[in-house]
Amino acid sequence: MADEFDHERFPGNFYQGMILRLDRARGRGIVRSHSGREIYFEFPFVQIVGASLGGRMPGIELLREGDVVGFDVGWTSNGLRVTTISPRNAADRLRDG
Repeated sequence: MADEFDHERFPGNFYQGMILRLDRARGRGIVRSHSGREIYFEFPFVQIVGASLGGRMPGIELLREGDVVGFDVGWTSNGLRVTTISPRNAADRLRDG
């Protein structure tokens, strides 16, 4: 049986998108999906892969507007929201300061 999952389109089992807008003061932003859909996220309801634990907005320092990221979504009372963001260059950014 052939593997139907497209690893190129969904690397690391995440949808691919870009951080369109990021409001660091309020801890929220928008991810634009590969198909062009804009999906909101807000701390503390989003998890950043590779972020240290603790703090008010863990992992926000790993995000920049224009970054290409992997993400996952879930349904909330406010509709579809980003639940997980996987920054592609997080390790490089932490290392370089």
